[in-house]
Amino acid sequence: MSYLLQDPIPLPKSPPSNDTWLPLPASTVSGDIDGLFDFLFWMSAVLSIGIMVAMTWFAYRYRAGSRAQNEVSEKTSDHNTALEITWSVIPLLVSIAIFVWGFKGYVTLRATPKDALEIHATAQKWKWLFTYPNGLQDDKLHVPVDRDVRIIIQSMDVLHSLFIPAFRVKMDAVPGRYTELWFHATETGDFPIFCAEYCGTAHSDMLSHTIVHPPGGYEEFLREYEKKLLAMPPVELGKLLYETKGCSACHTTDGTAKIGPSWKGVFGKQEALADGSSVPIDENYLRESIIDPQAKIVNGFPPSMPAYKGQLNDQELTALVEYIKSLK
Repeated sequence: MSYLLQDPIPLPKSPPSNDTWLPLPASTVSGDIDGLFDFLFWMSAVLSIGIMVAMTWFAYRYRAGSRAQNEVSEKTSDHNTALEITWSVIPLLVSIAIFVWGFKGYVTLRATPKDALEIHATAQKWKWLFTYPNGLQDDKLHVPVDRDVRIIIQSMDVLHSLFIPAFRVKMDAVPGRYTELWFHATETGDFPIFCAEYCGTAHSDMLSHTIVHPPGGYEEFLREYEKKLLAMPPVELGKLLYETKGCSACHTTDGTAKIGPSWKGVFGKQEALADGSSVPIDENYLRESIIDPQAKIVNGFPPSMPAYKGQLNDQELTALVEYIKSLK
């Protein structure tokens, strides 16, 4: 989706990562997590190479030249207690060190700092929606740089997972409960968001962005965004809601059907329902279908749309209806 409202303060492009394997570390916890990852990677690489070299050498050095040499007639090795203690104790100490290192990082990730800025993230097939303290909502996550941010996460339907690779944070969105994560961004720019839990047909399209604003930019963004919404004509606001509320994941505007029927040219038609009856598509039908989509199921489509009752105010409902009416 293109921005209907440009960011009030131009953002620099995110600088390239200086790590071979990982994206740009852009939060306060990235360093510790990357350090543990690099340690595990290189330790595994060195040990793997060492074991392969040793296996190759022993296979060559002690190969049997003939069948007679392969027949062992007497004991050729003895038990070595010191060797067994060595190869048991050293890996144990390394494992304890890795556990302590990882547990310290886990505690840091789970201990949200006080006075963190709280933003709500709502997941549903197949869209992210972020709600800011002043009530504004956007499908992109806008945060200030150099400030603790707490994301309170919920799901409207199935399991999802909010994953921001540049910040090295991920948390599942679980239906029926709240989960949370926190981060402290250290770089300004545009960073991708993914869903890391398979959630259905369009799972791979459940993408978004984290926009990290420079000092003062986050507050100015919210002010300008609010002004834009208040001044927006109903049809234009309806189009914005179509893109940000997840409607585009199931409904098209070009006449092709997806999980739900297309919105193109539907207003004024007679719609056949799953129970065998039919109903005219007018303003009241559209409003009811948005806030309580299970009330009248369109024939040929599954009852999979979540209810938007309580999620949209009257202005937003009217805007969506007007946008649907405009799609001739």
